[in-house]
Amino acid sequence: MFLGIDIGSVSTDAVLIDDDCNIKGYSIVKSGFDYKEAANRAIEEGCRIAGITEKDITKIVGTGYGRKSVPSSCRSVTEISCHAMGIHQIFPEVRTIIDIGGQDSKVIRVFEDGFVETFVMNDKCAAGTGRFLEVMAQAMGIEVYRLGELSLTAKKVQAISSICTVFAESEVISRIAQGCPKEEIIAGIHKAIGERLMSMVNSVGLKGPVALTGGVAKNQGLIQAISRHLEDNFYIPQEPQIVGALGAAIYAKNHTDK
Repeated sequence: MFLGIDIGSVSTDAVLIDDDCNIKGYSIVKSGFDYKEAANRAIEEGCRIAGITEKDITKIVGTGYGRKSVPSSCRSVTEISCHAMGIHQIFPEVRTIIDIGGQDSKVIRVFEDGFVETFVMNDKCAAGTGRFLEVMAQAMGIEVYRLGELSLTAKKVQAISSICTVFAESEVISRIAQGCPKEEIIAGIHKAIGERLMSMVNSVGLKGPVALTGGVAKNQGLIQAISRHLEDNFYIPQEPQIVGALGAAIYAKNHTDK
C-alpha cells in the first residue's frame, strides 16, 4: 500500500493505493493551524477506511503547502507535479488542468505521460480562489457551499468588474444596497472568476481535453461559468479534491526501492 497526502491551506487529503494504483481509501480533513496533526488525522482516517494500519504502508509522499510536515515521509513532491500525475491516472486523455484551491489557483498543461509541460500559478492574492468565494459569501451572509446552487437560479448576471478580493467585496456590498438579487450577484462573481481562470489558460495555451480539480470544482455555478468558455471535452473527477493526494500516492509507488 502506498499513501499520498496533500496538505493544503484549507484541507488535508490522503489517498491510499495498491500496486495497481487502485484507490483503497481516502480521507479529507480540515488543515487548521497544525499541519502535522492534520496529516496524522488524515492518515489515520484513510487507513481506517482502507481497513489497514499505518504499518501496512510501504511509503508515503507528501505534497501541498505543508508537505514538510508529513510524518515518516521519505519524499515530497510539488503539488503541480502531483496534480498532473493524479489527473493522468483518472483521465489519461486530459492535457490541461484548472485547479482551484483554497489560497491559489493554477493551470497546468500535461504531457501524454502525466508529467508537467508548463504551468501558471496565482498564489500572490486570493483572486479566483476558494478564499475569494468565502469572502464574497460572508459579504452576502450566505454559507459558501450554497453559492453554486443559488447562482444556477439567477435570471440574469450582475457584472462584477473587479476580481480583487477587496474591491470585489465592496462591489458586492454596493449591489446588495441597490437591491440586486443575491443569486444574480453570485452569478456575476462566478462569471468574473471564470474569465480570470480562462486568462490563465490562455497564457499557457489551451490544449484539450480540460479537467477541473480542487475543492471549488464542487461549485456547480462556477463549473457552468467555466464551461461556457470550453468545448464539450471538459472533465471533473468524481472527487476533485483528492487529485493531488492521488498523484502523490502514485509517486510513492513509482519511487519505492525494490
